[in-house]
Amino acid sequence: MQSEKLIIFDTTLRDGEQCPGASMNLREKLEVARQLSLLRVDVIEAGFPVASPGDFESVKQIANEIKGAKVAALARALEKDIEACARALEKAESPRIHIFLSTSKVHRDQKLQRSKAEIVKMACDAVAFGKKFCDDIEFSPEDASRTERDYLIEVVEAVIDAGATTVNIPDTVGYTVPEEFTGLIRSLKENVSNIEKAIISVHCHNDLGMAVANSLAAVKAGARQVECTVNGIGERAGNAAMEEIVMALKTRKDFFGGVDTGIDTRQIIPTSRLVSSLTGFLIQRNKAVVGKNAFAHESGVHQDGFLKSKKTYEIMDPQDIGLNKSELVLGKHSGRNALGQKIKAMGFDVNADELNKVFVGFKTLADEKKEIFDEDLFVLVQKIVLHNDESDVYSLKRVKSEFETGATPTATVELESRDGKVHTASADGDGPVDSIYNAIDKITGLTCKLMDYQVIAKTRGHDAQGEVTVRVHSENREVLGKGMGVNTVEASASAYIDAINKLLVNTKSGPVDGGDLPGP
Repeated sequence: MQSEKLIIFDTTLRDGEQCPGASMNLREKLEVARQLSLLRVDVIEAGFPVASPGDFESVKQIANEIKGAKVAALARALEKDIEACARALEKAESPRIHIFLSTSKVHRDQKLQRSKAEIVKMACDAVAFGKKFCDDIEFSPEDASRTERDYLIEVVEAVIDAGATTVNIPDTVGYTVPEEFTGLIRSLKENVSNIEKAIISVHCHNDLGMAVANSLAAVKAGARQVECTVNGIGERAGNAAMEEIVMALKTRKDFFGGVDTGIDTRQIIPTSRLVSSLTGFLIQRNKAVVGKNAFAHESGVHQDGFLKSKKTYEIMDPQDIGLNKSELVLGKHSGRNALGQKIKAMGFDVNADELNKVFVGFKTLADEKKEIFDEDLFVLVQKIVLHNDESDVYSLKRVKSEFETGATPTATVELESRDGKVHTASADGDGPVDSIYNAIDKITGLTCKLMDYQVIAKTRGHDAQGEVTVRVHSENREVLGKGMGVNTVEASASAYIDAINKLLVNTKSGPVDGGDLPGP
């Protein structure tokens, strides 16, 4: 059977990052983009350049570095947005400008206050303007699944005439269901006279838990691009999960007619874990494909069948998604070269100076732990390399916490500021962590509200490293802070200081026109 190509359009760095609390810094976005390139996605939607200077710079850096995959940037149907995309994508090997404009009645009447004719003209003018800068133009009629079908056909036909090479059909609010969405895609293929000049794409949200099912239904109906995110992160309940779509097509080639994505599925697990760690969004244990329980068997009946034949209870080979049972065991006697090779095999790109820093941390950790697992190295590289920000205002020198049943917990904290000065403060609190945070507040002069605090074991064993994630609110800003280490009390202090540094540094991110970031 002749396979047919399905384009995987990954929007983790745009729609995925719009998920509240999932924002990443430039270094982290570049690391994700590199990993997406290793995964061999076809299109990386790098961001929304006009949204902020930070988003513009991220798109620009990714466009400059990434080769192989197309790099896309999002724009409203406004010339200033499209020009920002063009500037950010100027050095991209294969750029794409993605323009969107609402078409549903509720959006026309309530959001845009525009007539049908005005929307068509705005869409066509925007596509034509975009063609001045880029041959590859994608257009999304936002909230397409709730748009009157005859009008949607009119819009799609018009933007293709104007030069759109991809027309994306977003289920922006996760409203549709598979049978209905199938009918919509087929209707476009049958009734848009020039549809053969463009690729039909879909972009499904998960508000009713059907984003993946709707995306696959659209593929069956003839869509040949799917927009998705790693781990399904995104606005509200999230987007269609890339890994689920890819593995469904790989596993059920018989049903989908041999549609092939070209994804290197062995990079799915490394990509999933990287995105989860950098965003602070945990993967539920029973998550399809990438959850910890996805290839776990506990029932005696299942175990018996599995031992006789894996096919009795596994429809996928775990090695196909990057779960390799063989391990390079590293310990305190391992050398720098072995460590470097292992880090490279895990998908990280580090220079000699960064490797030296990781090696020092590795030796220290090896003295604390009997065995170093892959997860330990992942945490160590993230801690030393990805979060080694020279713009940090404070770093933790020492923390002392005293706790006794029936007594008020107290803590003393020493922080070193960027100018080399050491600042010390003591405070009490409702618990050991609270007292540490109160002491840090005394030094920094900030008044922060702790919105969320989580501790998870990132590695194995009784001496496992813990990752502490905090969400802190101060002066109408909310930031995420992370800290890691065997000592969770110290990691808690590091996480809070990480959040404090983000509050103190003038970040480049921010909302558009004082509101939420829009998008398909």
